Amino acid sequence: MADRAASAPSLPDDWPAHPDPILALNRMGSFDWDLDTGLFHMDAQAHEVFDLRPEEYDGRPESLSVRVPAAEGRRLDTIVARAMKDGSENYGTYFRLRRRDGTLRWTRTQGYIRRDATGRPRRIIGIVRDATQEIADIEARREQAAQDEARRRLTNVVQLATAALAHARTVDEVIEVLRDTHGLTRLGATSLVMGLVEAGRIRLVADGPDNTFVPGTRVTRIDEPYPMSEAVRTLSPRFIESPEEFAERYPLLWQHITHLNITAAAYLPLIAQARPIGAIGLLYSDRYGFSAEDRNVLVALGSGIAQSLQRAMLYEQEMDLAEGLQQAMLPRTIPSVPGCDVAVRYRAASIGGALGRDIGGDWYDLIPLPGGRVGAVIGDVQGHDTHAAAVMGQLRIVLRAYAAEGHPPATVMARASVFLHELDTDRFATCLYAEADLATGVVQVVRAGHIDPLVRYGDGSCRRAPVEGGLPLGLSAEFGRLAYPVSTVELDPGNTLLLCTDGLVEQPGADLDEGIEVLTALVASGPQDVRDLADRLIDVAEERRGDDDVALLLLRRHGTGAPRTFGRLQQHVSPGDPEALTEARHMIRAAVRTWGASGQSDEIELVADELVTNALMHTEGSAVVTLRLLTGTDRRLRVEVEDSSSALPRRREAGDDGVSGRGLLLVETLADVWGVEARGGGKCVWSEFVVSHRTG
Repeated sequence: MADRAASAPSLPDDWPAHPDPILALNRMGSFDWDLDTGLFHMDAQAHEVFDLRPEEYDGRPESLSVRVPAAEGRRLDTIVARAMKDGSENYGTYFRLRRRDGTLRWTRTQGYIRRDATGRPRRIIGIVRDATQEIADIEARREQAAQDEARRRLTNVVQLATAALAHARTVDEVIEVLRDTHGLTRLGATSLVMGLVEAGRIRLVADGPDNTFVPGTRVTRIDEPYPMSEAVRTLSPRFIESPEEFAERYPLLWQHITHLNITAAAYLPLIAQARPIGAIGLLYSDRYGFSAEDRNVLVALGSGIAQSLQRAMLYEQEMDLAEGLQQAMLPRTIPSVPGCDVAVRYRAASIGGALGRDIGGDWYDLIPLPGGRVGAVIGDVQGHDTHAAAVMGQLRIVLRAYAAEGHPPATVMARASVFLHELDTDRFATCLYAEADLATGVVQVVRAGHIDPLVRYGDGSCRRAPVEGGLPLGLSAEFGRLAYPVSTVELDPGNTLLLCTDGLVEQPGADLDEGIEVLTALVASGPQDVRDLADRLIDVAEERRGDDDVALLLLRRHGTGAPRTFGRLQQHVSPGDPEALTEARHMIRAAVRTWGASGQSDEIELVADELVTNALMHTEGSAVVTLRLLTGTDRRLRVEVEDSSSALPRRREAGDDGVSGRGLLLVETLADVWGVEARGGGKCVWSEFVVSHRTG
């Protein structure tokens, strides 16, 4: 016995360690566990933590099993064994113990491992304390953090959805934002449905993802037993917090969506101006129930979606009105004009890239005029709104009226400018008016701040036709009554005149001249047919998706069945220059003979001489004599005498002894047809002779 006692492990000299009074004051018990003997000493406060009386504890750790549940004991043993094995100096953990009354209490233990010189664990000194309140506080903080995270997530849902919807301008774009995969992610839902109220019914306009549509619900009545119908009917949301509740309240719908594993759902009315415009249903497969805060956030989400929908509906209504107004203001049809092919196109601007179309003040017009002439108009009123479209319509009408009244192009443009100023609007407009004589190919062009026209020639080449310009329309008050110079462009058979607004020319990062060069090359390489060419140009504008409207008018002079010019001779005659007058007479005589009209030589020379003489006698400037041979259904020789006076000739009755007043009577008698045209600041008196049956 003595030998055994002598060989038994001895306790450390300072064992057991004395507890620090501070530990006791903080309701912490201490323990000292001698690993060699296995004795586990606890102080009085530790006994209280374990709810053990001194006589109930024999100093062995195994005796604590009466208070420490088996699972907790095994977990504690694992933690301590791992700390001793991996060389740790301390460990700490929470565990539960069962008190005398059977209740479970959380306890915190921390131990310091003492080792010998070889690193072998010999002793553990530590503390134990009741941690029930601490764990409760931790759980409360954790729950609060979870609530904060849920609140943040829901708030983020609203912010993300609102940000995405802010870019949606049409109802279709709102629906697209909501129904795609990213939209569902933003909304935090597994799937959704959305319907709009139409004539007392709900029409489903969105559902997603795929395979979530319920047959028979595309159009439903508001009084049917569906959650969306109830939300619309009552103007209040419907929250479904469990599958059981869904099945009980809406069995008709539930039987079709069981495969979606829905655990909760929220159906929100979409209310705008105190009336329902639709409803949205958000279905979840990862949540149960909705807190008061969840409900508030979802209601706010529904309100945001409703506002976006209302904004989109108002935008579409305004666009329908504006487009209807613009279409009403633009010519409904383009008249067929003998002698030319015409193509017109209009493309509305893309405002904001791929986010929609807008309305503007670009326009075109084609005006049939007497004498085989036609007026072509292209213009652009400042702005992209219904006001611009309204101003455009009025301006188009007055331009057409002034041209139809027979005013020369410069007068048409000047009067239109005064009209726009007197319209009491802050808008101005650019415009180009071209009056083409399809018989001669002469085109008189007036430009008011607009870009120059292009001419595509029969050989496929294309060039810019420089036109002297004036200020935009509507600036009469600032600059007085505006004068618009007239330029002349020759349009031979097969040539095409192109008029367009700057939306077809302007390109990001390029100036106007570069844009015109690009357009010129595009026209030169484009199709011969004006309709195909117009389609090609509009396709290019569509691909470019510019932020300005495009109006386009193409006029191609052709030959079959229409007048064509096969010859053109011209002579300038100055006052007091008998040689020039003699040369003009020689030119006329030679042309008549060359073109096979020698049998009518006397009549033609007499009429031409009379027209030139009148121009020199009754005006202060010179005259320009032009002869043209025209072919069509018949062959005609045309004589034109142009001067700088705007005073129109008048036929007068000559007295018995008078020598004046017989000139126009002579012209009327000898020519097959004659007339007067205004030419900018002057006029042109012309006469035509049919020569097809008088050749000789």
